[in-house]
Amino acid sequence: MVHSNAFAPYRALGFVSNHVPLQARYIKSRKEYLITTCVGKSFHTYGISHFSLLSVSGLHPSDIECMAADAYHVYTGAGNNIYAWRRGMELKHTYRGHQYKVNLLLPFGAHLISVDDGNQLKVWDIKDENVFLELEFSKENFLISYIFHPSTYINKILLGSEQGQLQLWNINKSKLIFTFKGWNSGVTCIAQAPSIDVVAIGLKNGKIYLHNLKYDETLMEFNQDWGSVTFISFRWDGDPIMATGSISGHIVFWDLEKRQVASQILRAHERAVTGMICLQNEPLMLTSSPDNTLKLWIFDMPDGGARLLRVREGHSTAPSFIRYHGSNGHNILSAASDSTLRIFNTRNEQFNKSLGKASYNRKASKKRKGGADDPLIMPPIVQFTSETTREKEWDNIASLHMGLTMTTTWSYDKLKMGDLKLLPERFHKKNLKGEMGVVATCICMTRCGNFVLVGYNTGHVDRFNIQSGIWRDSYGAPKAHECPVRGVAVDSLNQVVITGSNSGDIHFWRFKFKGGDPLRKMNLEESVNFFRSHHESSMLAVALEDFSICIIDVDTKRLIRKFIGHTGQLTDASFSPDARWLITSSMDRSIKTWDILSGQLIDHFSTEVPCISLDMSPTGEMLATAHVDYLGIFLWSNRTLYSRITLKALDPFEKAPLITLPECSYEANEELDLNIETDDCEFKSPEQISYELVTLSGLASSRWLNLLNIDIIRKRNKPKAPPKAPKLAPFFLPTIPSLSFQFDLSKDNQTATENRILVPTNFTNFSEFGKLLISTVDTNDFQSVIEKLKSLGPSMIDFEIKSLAPEGGGSIQIMLQFLKCIESMLTSNKDFELAVAYLGVFIKTHGDLIAKEEELRSYLPNIQSCHSVAWNRLQDKLLFSLCVIQNLKIS
Repeated sequence: MVHSNAFAPYRALGFVSNHVPLQARYIKSRKEYLITTCVGKSFHTYGISHFSLLSVSGLHPSDIECMAADAYHVYTGAGNNIYAWRRGMELKHTYRGHQYKVNLLLPFGAHLISVDDGNQLKVWDIKDENVFLELEFSKENFLISYIFHPSTYINKILLGSEQGQLQLWNINKSKLIFTFKGWNSGVTCIAQAPSIDVVAIGLKNGKIYLHNLKYDETLMEFNQDWGSVTFISFRWDGDPIMATGSISGHIVFWDLEKRQVASQILRAHERAVTGMICLQNEPLMLTSSPDNTLKLWIFDMPDGGARLLRVREGHSTAPSFIRYHGSNGHNILSAASDSTLRIFNTRNEQFNKSLGKASYNRKASKKRKGGADDPLIMPPIVQFTSETTREKEWDNIASLHMGLTMTTTWSYDKLKMGDLKLLPERFHKKNLKGEMGVVATCICMTRCGNFVLVGYNTGHVDRFNIQSGIWRDSYGAPKAHECPVRGVAVDSLNQVVITGSNSGDIHFWRFKFKGGDPLRKMNLEESVNFFRSHHESSMLAVALEDFSICIIDVDTKRLIRKFIGHTGQLTDASFSPDARWLITSSMDRSIKTWDILSGQLIDHFSTEVPCISLDMSPTGEMLATAHVDYLGIFLWSNRTLYSRITLKALDPFEKAPLITLPECSYEANEELDLNIETDDCEFKSPEQISYELVTLSGLASSRWLNLLNIDIIRKRNKPKAPPKAPKLAPFFLPTIPSLSFQFDLSKDNQTATENRILVPTNFTNFSEFGKLLISTVDTNDFQSVIEKLKSLGPSMIDFEIKSLAPEGGGSIQIMLQFLKCIESMLTSNKDFELAVAYLGVFIKTHGDLIAKEEELRSYLPNIQSCHSVAWNRLQDKLLFSLCVIQNLKIS
């Protein structure tokens, strides 16, 4: 399984609905309607009472193309297969047999009807998963566009076509009952009217017909002015109202008695109304749309119209800039090209909030009820900055808009756009004097929450007071740079302002600028793309146009790191909370994690589409990413916090593994799944890095350091009082288990012929360690001997070495093998400290015997030469290091 070493896909935020119509079903046990919406490869189930997310289905192999539901199952069509789900997440049945993608589904009692792109209709037995009936239709004559079951019509379904005709079929007999000529326009939707035999038929040309199927007679005709009819529903609470949806997002309510428009909801959705259901016996209506919203309307207006009661929504377009807000990492601020600013809660999506759309006149836009055609709506937000220090007192969010000079403010606490528009007087229309195209390019807010610094493409950098919106200062005389400013940052103490330009110049200014030149200038030889600062340290990340990223120490005003490895334009960067990592994203679809201390790439992965913005949570638990053309925000868990992960240096130009984005969402009670095999990514250090290096054993020093002083330690630990003899234990004779008390004397009744004298086959009395040494005479493989010594304690090692002498039960041959073992350890440069310690104990214990025995004495020069080679090399390196350190101290 391909995965990232540092991050694991966790969940997705902000997905609510797409083009697949919603499904609603009443559950008697809950006494509540459950709403099902599609979000790509999975579907969500909500409770209507609070719009709370109850469950998320498993992932489908491809995107869901159609969906249907009955009292027991939710049916989804993904690719050529159909799936039946119980309780929103348990897969019960899978229906295979279609050769093309399934695009229409209809539960029909104990059967399920499906239609695919090949215009083939199948009727399935739900329990047995068998095909009950198959029908083939010609695409040229009758391309099925809708399937519907008229109420009280047993075993009959009504098929609508792209050609405009309708057919009534008896499924039980596989017989065509009647063909309706239609109205020369494709059928888009069919709905059951409260009257028997009457259905409402919506067409592509915007017309709606109420048609009597029994007599083939049109009862009413309505014309919708906003294009194709996308959905039709009737109120079932007594009012004769028909609701129709349009591709422009408007909803019209028709009075069937007066045959005219009763009311309408303009801009109910920003995109087409693809799902609409009026609930049985309740003045409620549910709608969904590809604009990523799910809405509940209630009919309680004086004119009988509907008002919005509840809403669950996300961005209608892909987010372009995201940032965590607050210190607990629970909320994410997100801006998208729909000009909205939203808050997404990572723990519970019921706490998601919207700060509204950016508008030149917020009150006027509110009266117009917003909408894509509102001329007062501002261009999309491309960048924003926020602080929590003063969010209760005044606006604490400042944002830049695409192509605009002014900067807008927002209030996180009040959940609305502020009234201030930050704009220097020099850029007012009366002062521009024909100079056009002035755009704010970068923004930064001070940690105290009082000031906002804005850079412009003219080279100016201005400071505003965010509480009053008053211009306070400008940096440079008269400009901070001669070319567009691409980055601006402030240190945490409001002492230094850093600005970067398109020419690669980095300027350091006093925060309270009083004229003059900058404190210091730097040139990075490449155009600056953007700045990203770390609030808790003095590090500033500078992204360059050559796809590299530099880190500058603001305190020392020096370049300390430069990372190269991306092959596309950098889109965003974020520091980890402890400033050990820098995570960067690029248009090459990769996300890379750099270790700042070592200057190495430690993790990288790529996604299907480029990441446009990312941010690390203040707690370091999650990485949030936004991607091109995706409406949601994706969370990646930091695996290093939950399991032992070894991160090693990687080649920056190596191809990053492709990882699928998290497709499904989870509520706060879901457990984090981090059960990913890490065997392939866990780094295991080799036993010996290089043969030329001296390698230590890694054993605790208590296992070998005091071997030469073991006699002194024994004397010190000797008990002061002599040991006391234990009391005599009572003597007991063994008894036989029986009802009568009898002694067991079977061992004493042995025959006298048994010989109790044990004669050993070998009179040598080698210890286990001595036997290991004897076994190495022919092979000279001492690995088992070394492992045995490593497993022994200091006292046992001392005993075994003393037992090598003949008077201790050993022999001269064993002692010679021990010297060869020490030589092999010194020659291999492994376990160096153990070899020296064991050799010291051996010479101290058996020095007299070694001097007498020629065989042992003649072997000592071999040991000395091996030891000298290793120690001299190590000593030279140590002395060189000491000299360098001493020289640095003196200089």
